Amino acid sequence: MKHSFLDHHSHTESPIHHLDARAKIIVFFTFILIGVSSPPTSFFLFGLLAIALIGIALFARLPLVHLLRKVLVVLPFLLIVAISIPFMKKDGVGGGYNLGLGSLSISRSGLWVLWNVVIKSCLGVFSIILLSSTTTFPQLIKGMEKLGSPKIFTMLASFMYRYSFILIDEVYRMKRARDSRSFGGRWLWQTEVIGHMIGTLFLRSYHRGERVYLAMLSRGYQGTMPETTASRLGLGEIVFLCFAPLFLFLRITFA
Repeated sequence: MKHSFLDHHSHTESPIHHLDARAKIIVFFTFILIGVSSPPTSFFLFGLLAIALIGIALFARLPLVHLLRKVLVVLPFLLIVAISIPFMKKDGVGGGYNLGLGSLSISRSGLWVLWNVVIKSCLGVFSIILLSSTTTFPQLIKGMEKLGSPKIFTMLASFMYRYSFILIDEVYRMKRARDSRSFGGRWLWQTEVIGHMIGTLFLRSYHRGERVYLAMLSRGYQGTMPETTASRLGLGEIVFLCFAPLFLFLRITFA
């Protein structure tokens, strides 16, 4: 059972991957905070954030095409939510653009809102993708615990991550069993079989999850995963953390 789509490239060898998770969490979430709090006219700051994120990705030896493809996944959802804003929002005094299709026009303030939503969402998603691509999920959970994140939150996220593999593994096993019986699944009356498979999947994954949890308890699980290596902030983490106050200073100065 091996599925690498959740934290793809997190096991790549690079200086960024070897940094402590706490430093990466602080820096990337600082980038998100700066991007969200900046006004939409902060082109210089947005450009610096984009350059910094791309530079970190290159230094981490991550393929930019893969990262940009993941960022582009959120664009359709953003456009569905925000594409109508320029048409619905009306400027108080002029400032609109007539499209020449009757009374259809685009407001300038609506375009600013659309730009604001798209650029901040893309920078935020890019930061989260970089964090997950340079940090394995167990390290991320352990870093959040050390930074004081609520224990119930980290525990639920940890179980959600681990049990998702069980669910996907059960799906693959049922799919192999279905294909071995030459099931086509092309006709409307065969949807009943799909419904039975979904119900069976829920029951099988639930019972298998219970067995996994009992196995964890028998091995001494008490609510936290054992830490194999003692980590501490070194010179690399301190240098990387300097990005946070630097961009906070730029946010206060230029935005």
